[in-house]
Amino acid sequence: DLIRVVRTPSKEVVVDTTGKANGRGAYLKLSQENIDKAKAKNIFEKALQVPIPESVYVELEALLNDK
Repeated sequence: DLIRVVRTPSKEVVVDTTGKANGRGAYLKLSQENIDKAKAKNIFEKALQVPIPESVYVELEALLNDK
């Protein structure tokens, strides 16, 4: 299961569960290991070129727990 994290044209970062949100996106295979690695290595920050709020990681973990 790939989840898309998107930087919208207004520079907001959101988790895109539909895969159709407008903006620059980065994909993550949904697992706790991958979420932790993305956070530790600032992978989304590098890919999307904006600071990533903690709420994005919280939302990813919530999606993982709902799975």
